[in-house]
Amino acid sequence: MCIKINLFEIEDLKQQVLSCTKCALAHGRTNVVFGEGNLQAKLMCIGEGPGRDEDLQGRPFVGKSGQLLDKILAACGFSRTENVFIANIVKCRPPNNRAPLPEEKAQCLPYLYKQIELINPTIIVLLGATALNGLIDESLKITKVRGQWIEWQNRWVMPTYHPAALLRNPSLKAETWEDFKKVVAQYRILVNPNHKAPHC
Repeated sequence: MCIKINLFEIEDLKQQVLSCTKCALAHGRTNVVFGEGNLQAKLMCIGEGPGRDEDLQGRPFVGKSGQLLDKILAACGFSRTENVFIANIVKCRPPNNRAPLPEEKAQCLPYLYKQIELINPTIIVLLGATALNGLIDESLKITKVRGQWIEWQNRWVMPTYHPAALLRNPSLKAETWEDFKKVVAQYRILVNPNHKAPHC
């Protein structure tokens, strides 16, 4: 019964998001990017916001960054269809892929909080500084806290670099991989001790 209620509530939330015009980003979007994945996922990945490809398709992480994220997840034994839900701090594309403004984040964050409440992940991976600052603390630096577990609302949160940063600076890949190995280890402890990952 609770699963059916959650699905109903998530669909209701999705319709609210798709029709949202609370900030200026609504006027320049092609599509709202609600997020996608397993609605009962115990692992949630949160990024900054939609880029060009995401805006065109209405799906999160489908451009080059998304392709890299899918490869990382696959190496960890995860997929967005089976055990991951992917969302963003804002649901509409900021102009020229700039970082979301404070007022834009403020209008959109309640939707993300509700997604987290309904999906109820055990582990959250924050991809990049905007996700870290938007969800946890504006004063935190991704370079200082990446790879360190943060306890937030009875969930385990792992900040790491955004895949776009890895494309710009491939030297960050090794640190990011270490972060994801910690995610796999924690997933085995908290969710599924038999979780199989091909590379960790």
